[in-house]
Amino acid sequence: ECAEAAGQDPYEFRRSKLDEYPRFKKALEKVAEISKWTETPEEGVFRGIALHKSFGSIVAEVAEIRQMGEKEFKIENFYATIDCGTYVHPDIVKAQVEGAIIFGLSAALYGEITWKGGAVQQYNFPQYEMVRMKVAPTTQVYLMENDEYPSGVGEPGLPPAAPALVNALYAATGERIRSLPLSKHGYKFV
Repeated sequence: ECAEAAGQDPYEFRRSKLDEYPRFKKALEKVAEISKWTETPEEGVFRGIALHKSFGSIVAEVAEIRQMGEKEFKIENFYATIDCGTYVHPDIVKAQVEGAIIFGLSAALYGEITWKGGAVQQYNFPQYEMVRMKVAPTTQVYLMENDEYPSGVGEPGLPPAAPALVNALYAATGERIRSLPLSKHGYKFV
């Protein structure tokens, strides 16, 4: 919203604020590079970007969605960079980020806990909808190389997933989403 008020591209706006935070800036620049952010997407494709730090790791993500109908979308691609300092098993780090993205998207699309008669109705995954393969995007995760102290990889990919997605939805529809899940706003993902 600040980028829009300033009349700037969301990536460039964020990037311009990170001169004193080089690790954040590098992660953001890399996700823009791998997602080809500066290239104009094809007709009907929209992108959103987000950046977050948790558990000592910096994660930048880009959601790329295709509009299929008025409020119907396909999440085609998700791009992520993670700066988790020194790492040992790159495939494990990538798998953790991929899983966190899916869990973050599940919360954004469907995540709701309801109560009836004083009891939670969603007591396990059959009652709590998750993103399944037909809705899951293709993901690309890039690990930043540096000699910094190791940090977390299990959770940090989750927090930027919903903001990247709702920023892409805003680019597509002009509607600012301020509450989740998106299903309550009439959005459908195929």
